[in-house]
Amino acid sequence: MQVVIWRLTALGWAGTMFFFSTAGFGVRASELALTRTFSFFHLSISPAALGLVNVAVRKSAHVIEYAIFSLLIYRCFLGRNRSYWHPVLACWCVVTAAVYSLSDELHQAFVPGRGASIIDCCIDTSGAVIAMLLVYVNVRFLPALRRDRTAQ
Repeated sequence: MQVVIWRLTALGWAGTMFFFSTAGFGVRASELALTRTFSFFHLSISPAALGLVNVAVRKSAHVIEYAIFSLLIYRCFLGRNRSYWHPVLACWCVVTAAVYSLSDELHQAFVPGRGASIIDCCIDTSGAVIAMLLVYVNVRFLPALRRDRTAQ
């Protein structure tokens, strides 16, 4: 039953990412949200700085959403033994995230107000790679650090 829940969660996240690729979440929408946020806190920002913050927030969102996606995929196929590093599974998670990113950018090419970007695909894939590196560190190094701290 857990496998079904994890797979549905991964599919739900993929659907959420697809929804974020629609016209309602374009550059102008995030810029407006940032402007309102700054205004709420009584902060003023130049248009140039707002543009830079907007790019940073949007690219960070790409990294985070694809990191989460690859983690969910990894968890879907991990099985019961979670204490071992599965490099082949990790590679498949990165490849799956990269292919989904390409399809997402293709989708955006047909959405008014959006555009396809191979750079975004690279950013998305880097998020998946970062997530798998974090899994690797968690499985390979953190248990040893915990044992060392407990022994002291």
